Amino acid sequence: MAKPYSTSHIGFVSSGFTDMRLSGAVKEQLVEMLVAEIDQMVPAMEAATLSATPDKKTLDDTNRTRLNYNRTRELMIERLSELESVGSEAVQAGIEHLETYLKKVLHAAESAAAKDRVNTIKPRHLSSVVSQSSHQNDAEEDTNSIEVEEDVLDGQISGSALTPSVVRKMSRSFAGMSVTDAAIEELLLWYYEVVDEVGQNIREHAQLGANPATFIDAIDKMKDLMMLGWMRRMLVKAGEDAEERGYKRIDVEQLIHLDPFE
Repeated sequence: MAKPYSTSHIGFVSSGFTDMRLSGAVKEQLVEMLVAEIDQMVPAMEAATLSATPDKKTLDDTNRTRLNYNRTRELMIERLSELESVGSEAVQAGIEHLETYLKKVLHAAESAAAKDRVNTIKPRHLSSVVSQSSHQNDAEEDTNSIEVEEDVLDGQISGSALTPSVVRKMSRSFAGMSVTDAAIEELLLWYYEVVDEVGQNIREHAQLGANPATFIDAIDKMKDLMMLGWMRRMLVKAGEDAEERGYKRIDVEQLIHLDPFE
């Protein structure tokens, strides 16, 4: 049976949508709400898929055709200069960005075609949109100052969500090698599970009369998790194992013998 989202994971994802903190009870309620939404969403999508293509064996989005996932991923990988691969989160973000861009361009070209009183978007309409966009970009570059990109690790330590890109950078910095997408996914799942367990220990021992030493130990562990000490240790140990075996990057194989709750 598939496990539901962890409350910690929902907390990290939610931090991208609100600056407010979420209580533990709210996170638990959000998990229940998302699972309930899936309960309604999947049967509806399944029925729509079978209605559109009765012979289809895979769930599909019948509302509209999306940009092809694999083709987008291949195009993104081809343009990498320093990284080795593209994670699923990056592909999804890329598709969302490209579809938003396509929608913006087509709406502008549609308006240009409407002014010509025609029902077909032609090259001249698209050219006018591209030309107008280029002029706007030039103007913005003249008026805006160059922003210095914030260091990823600094942003993470200050409280932003732990992302695959952060783990990749940490792996290069502390383990001295790259890490596969599969290993990153496993590490993030471990991280959320450890956060959940430590958080539960804190709640259990925060009550009056509980052992203060256990409570203090749980607080120290949570602080270590938030400062990414746990992730740093996992990557260093996995990197050492990979180096001993003659591997050039960390994979799931290097995580098998690690104890995330150590």
